[in-house]
Amino acid sequence: MLHIIKRHEKIAELKARYPITNCIIVILAIIMLWRGVWGLLDQYLFPESPVISYLVSFALGAMVLYLDDFTLDNLKR
Repeated sequence: MLHIIKRHEKIAELKARYPITNCIIVILAIIMLWRGVWGLLDQYLFPESPVISYLVSFALGAMVLYLDDFTLDNLKR
């Protein structure tokens, strides 16, 4: 369903005509995504102890980056 909307001619035309607006929309979408992830972590990852939650989040994030050799090559596509 979403791929139909994504490939619609009007969407492509709007992206080409208004690149700054498209960029702002993408930035807002990224912020909303991170806000959602952050909120879920606050609710479910040690909600009674924020310090432990922060430390576990930091450790898990560092571990994932280490296992991926600190590269973001998949994002370059």
